Amino acid sequence: MLKLLRNFKIIDWMLVLLSFVFIFCQVWLELKIPDFMQEITVLVQTNSIEMKDILINGGYMLLCAFGSLFFTVLVGYIVAYLSSIFSFRVRKRIFEHTENFSLEEIKKFKTSSLITRTTNDVTQVEMFLGMGLQLLIKSPMTAVWAILKILNKNLQWSIVTVIAVVILLTTIGIITVIVVPKFKLIQRLTDSINNLIRENLTGIRVVRAFNAEKYQEDKFEKTNSELTKTQLFNQKTFAVLSPIMFMVMNVLALTIYFIGAILIRDASLPDKLNLFGDMIVFSSYAMQVIMSFLLLAFVFVMYPRAEVSAKRINEVLNTKISIKSGNKKGVKDEGSVIFNNVSFKYPDAEECILTDISFEAKKGETVAFIGSTGSGKSTLINLIPRFYDVTSGEILVDGVNVKEYDLEELYNKIGYISQKAVIFDGTISSNINFGKGKKKITKKDIEKAVNLSEAEEFVSKMDDKYDEHIASSGSNISGGQKQRLSIARALAKKAEIYIFDDSFSALDYKTDAKLRKNLKKNMSDSTILIVAQRIGTIMNADKIIVLDEGKMVGIGTHKELLKSCEVYKQIATSQLSEEELQNA
Repeated sequence: MLKLLRNFKIIDWMLVLLSFVFIFCQVWLELKIPDFMQEITVLVQTNSIEMKDILINGGYMLLCAFGSLFFTVLVGYIVAYLSSIFSFRVRKRIFEHTENFSLEEIKKFKTSSLITRTTNDVTQVEMFLGMGLQLLIKSPMTAVWAILKILNKNLQWSIVTVIAVVILLTTIGIITVIVVPKFKLIQRLTDSINNLIRENLTGIRVVRAFNAEKYQEDKFEKTNSELTKTQLFNQKTFAVLSPIMFMVMNVLALTIYFIGAILIRDASLPDKLNLFGDMIVFSSYAMQVIMSFLLLAFVFVMYPRAEVSAKRINEVLNTKISIKSGNKKGVKDEGSVIFNNVSFKYPDAEECILTDISFEAKKGETVAFIGSTGSGKSTLINLIPRFYDVTSGEILVDGVNVKEYDLEELYNKIGYISQKAVIFDGTISSNINFGKGKKKITKKDIEKAVNLSEAEEFVSKMDDKYDEHIASSGSNISGGQKQRLSIARALAKKAEIYIFDDSFSALDYKTDAKLRKNLKKNMSDSTILIVAQRIGTIMNADKIIVLDEGKMVGIGTHKELLKSCEVYKQIATSQLSEEELQNA
């Protein structure tokens, strides 16, 4: 929790100090009220009293009450501002930090957990600060101050007050020890709930197609029931706290009056009046002490969950970024890509998924990658934009190791089209004119990119054309349309190097052929790297690299590989006839 408080700036700490001063004034005014109450108690039993004396003391009590209210409002406003600005900064830090995560760090936490930590966990800490910051200052201050005021009043009253305080602290301690592990479990279960909901909504078509609604409901029911049982356990445990608090408070008040009655009965006549006044004042201060601990108990109720949430937030913020930006900028645009003896294995894996890969893609060349499922094609090209870093060897872009590049500089050189088309909530224009590049993308660039990607065919039929709204994940358009829009987004960037990670799979053969023709005609100065499953998509590439079980087993043109590479020949003959292969 203390680590997160570093998000407070100097001006925020000045506001905390100001809150401390205001709370001091608030407590002082509240604790002055019993003094005036004692004065009035003595006055009403004095024969020579005048009404104005009682009214004057009553007026002072009202002034103290309104003064306390004024400072309470001020402190409430400051604390609300501090907790809100704190959550704003922490959410921003988490979001910006996770944006720099490599795929390795994202897989470590899972997307659903990162969402929970950015929203639910931050809210838990914000709620604690909103109430806790005020009560953590006020309650101890009130308790200590009130205790000092009553300490020398009467030994018997002081002893019973101390006993009451010990009972309250013991109860709070036991409950805190019991519920802290449960709060950790609640946050993990919240992650699981979010993951199940996200998974179900994303795969709703598959769920329905396989009549798996009941199966999904059962999975959700199991986690939801466990979460509910855990929350009920915590709530039931905390439910014990309130009646114990009020019981202790009421028993203490009765005990003080009982002891006071005995003392007054046995006292001499002159001392009876003073004892009665002391009893009223002591009772008021004792209630202040108990109320302080009661309010402090609410802080302890909130603290365990906030502490768990704070640790989960710190886990994200303390995670070291494995892909660190270099400082190389201003590298001349060429478009060359060279792999020198590259090997790669995933962080938790024992064996390499890619072994000793070496090839060169020169400027303007189209280099294709093909192989069986799991041969490492997508992994290979994902090493170029540094979604992962190589285990050994090096990758050079325009003669410079990708690890040396400033990441923004590297990404500016690359137009990336992922295997799964990613579409953002917005318009067609906003999806194509996405991100920050070296050159500003104009409306003309968008229209050209849409035309080249063969997306014009469906965009022109939309009511609002380029301003047509596209739902998140492109749920209101088809898979082929999403793929073409993601290709248009990359083409509008005018990059040196285009990476197509099996990006033609959702397209029909006719659109596929037209798109490749457009690329060859209009992107001849750019280097194009294509991962594909279809022989027809890559057979006209300048260079085809064949992968098998993470190793490069062939490199050359289509015709060369048919003669020299058995793996390529098997793939080709499984898709095309002998006649089609010979005429290619």
